[in-house]
Amino acid sequence: MKVVLQAIIGSISIHVIYVVVMMLVGYIKTKNYKPDIESAWDIVETLQNKVEFGSVTPPHYYVLSFLGVSVICGIVILSYEKLMN
Repeated sequence: MKVVLQAIIGSISIHVIYVVVMMLVGYIKTKNYKPDIESAWDIVETLQNKVEFGSVTPPHYYVLSFLGVSVICGIVILSYEKLMN
């Protein structure tokens, strides 16, 4: 039971770190973006009339990702314990 709890905590940690890093990358890209509006008016075809922020991922992908990372963390923990004993 201890290994299962450690694997779940490891999976939660990895997912939280991933989300935080992705948010930081998006924030940094947004802060550093400098549009070139003057040259954009010269080429009308490149102007967009729609705005899209990211994409939508179905919720079951998050559950499968959490379970998969938990299994991988459990395998790593068990193999580490066997190597150290």
